[in-house]
Order: sequence, then C-alpha cells, then structure tokens
Amino acid sequence: MFPNKQIIAWKLALTSLQRGIPVLLLYVLESKGSSPGRQGFFMVVNRDGVIEGSIGGGIMEHKFAEMARERLSLDDATLSVRRQVHDKAEAKDRSGMICSGEQTILLYTLRREDIAAVADMVDCLEAYRNGTLELSPAGLGFSDRVPVEDFYFDMRSPDDWRYAEKAGYKHRLFIVGGGHCALAFSRIMQTMDFHISVFEHRPELVTLALNEFAHEKILVQEYEELRERIPDGGGSHYVVVMTLGYRTDDKVVRALLGKPFRYFGLLGSKAKFEKLLETYRSEGFSEELLGQIRSPAGLSIHSQTPEEIAVSIAAEIIQVKNERSGL
Repeated sequence: MFPNKQIIAWKLALTSLQRGIPVLLLYVLESKGSSPGRQGFFMVVNRDGVIEGSIGGGIMEHKFAEMARERLSLDDATLSVRRQVHDKAEAKDRSGMICSGEQTILLYTLRREDIAAVADMVDCLEAYRNGTLELSPAGLGFSDRVPVEDFYFDMRSPDDWRYAEKAGYKHRLFIVGGGHCALAFSRIMQTMDFHISVFEHRPELVTLALNEFAHEKILVQEYEELRERIPDGGGSHYVVVMTLGYRTDDKVVRALLGKPFRYFGLLGSKAKFEKLLETYRSEGFSEELLGQIRSPAGLSIHSQTPEEIAVSIAAEIIQVKNERSGL
C-alpha cells in the first residue's frame, strides 16, 4: 500500500479508537511467491463495518474481513497470526485462491493504549517523514527512528515474533525540470510509493504552478545547486532529468553524475545523448560513470505525448525498483 492510501486507513483506526468504536488491524507480515498481498499491505475494519486498505483482495480478503467483523461483534481481542497458502492442493491453511505463493497475516484488535502510536503514524505520513512501525505479540509501537531496511520479520513461534517496517515513503523521486512531461510524470508517480520533488529555475512556468501532484516544488537559481540539494540515496533515490534543453541538461548531469542513485534517467533523443557523451568522453569521464545514465529515459514504446512519455519512464522505474526487490 502506498502512503496516500495508508493515511486513510490509519485515520480510520485513529478516529475509531478515539470514538470508542472497536477496530481491528489486519497486516501482511510476510509474503512469498505470487501472493497478491505483499508484505506491508494492511486493512482496518471497525465494528460499524467501515473498511479501509487491502491485504490482497479476492476470496481471501473477503474471508478475513468477515472474520474481523465476527471478532469485533464478540469483543474478541485475541491477537493471532494466520498463514495463508494460495494453493488448493495444500493440506491446511488454504486461502481459497490459486495464484500460488503464501502470506502471513496478523489479526490484532487495537487497544486504547495504541492511540498515541497510531496518531504518531498518521502524523508521520502526513508530514512525509519516515519512522519505524513495530508489531509483535506485545502489540503496536511507533518510533521516529528510521530503519536501514524497509521491512524486517522474524518469527520463531506464534508467541515469539517481531515485525518492523519503515513508515512513510520508501522511495524518493527527484524530477529536474517542471514542464509538460514533468506534470504528466508527477501525476502518475504520485499514486505510488514515491516522495516527489520537482526542481525548476523558471518561477513563471505555468506547468509548474499546475503541478499539484509533487510533494514539493523547489526553485533554484542555477542547476549546479543540485549537487547539494539532492542527497545521496543509494538504492532508494531516483532522478529524472527533463529540463528545457541541451545546455540545462548538461548542467544537471555534471552536478549529479557519480552520486549513487538507483535510477538516473535523462529525457531526450539519442542524438542529444550521444552529443553529451562525446563531450564527456573528451573530458575524461569514465565509461563506468557514464553508464549510470539511462537515456532516452523510459521503456522503448514509441512514446510521443507527455502522457505517453510519462508512462514509459514510470514503467522503467518500476522495473528497476522491483528488480532490486526480487519481485
């Protein structure tokens, strides 16, 4: 689940607790194979029948939603962890789905003492910050500490296990240039698990003003500033350069080349990129360094309009992200 959808689910949990309405949390602690519910998916169900979130959909989700309603109606506060196998041939723990894979799901009736942690989780998501969500047989916890790993799960027994997750956006996307392509690209990417920053040096740009999808829009005097403005992020930072033209693209590339980004894409024609490469090689840039740049950015699907270009770049970034995750 992406943070914008998570906020809705956690707010339901918070308001239900504050109003004294019993509410149950269903959380995917672990997923394997082709399981439709990935690790970190969750669903909130309250006694009034209001549901937000998802643990993967299908008959399995329907079954667990009904189970949640029954527990709430009986005031059953038992914490339990259920393994679900998506294979009809499985002897036990069958989910009713046949997509293969499996997932481990927590059912936890939230308590009044969880209000502070749930409120902190909501604040974290609304402020675009990171933190750590923890689940265990002891219940739910939240801290401002930012973990190194996105997810951690260790289960020794039904009574001895721990789950931890990096709360908030797990990936950062830096778009350099605020034109039509950036607007279309921001619109697509804001539905995913990316915190989006757009950099531009033209304050009067109409498309920048229209971009309500980016989490932040930053004006710079010169693109050389990006060397300090865009931090090293290793495997969680993605950069796409789509400025006004060749000269500004060159400034951005020189400012950022060599930083350890997961993805570094440059929008434009092959001819433009070859011209840039020729210049960089003549100045002694190594092939290893130049190999970091993906240009033209995006999958080759003969994109023409800003919207089509946005789709192609989004698809390539998803491909890169999920290759890293082993999905």
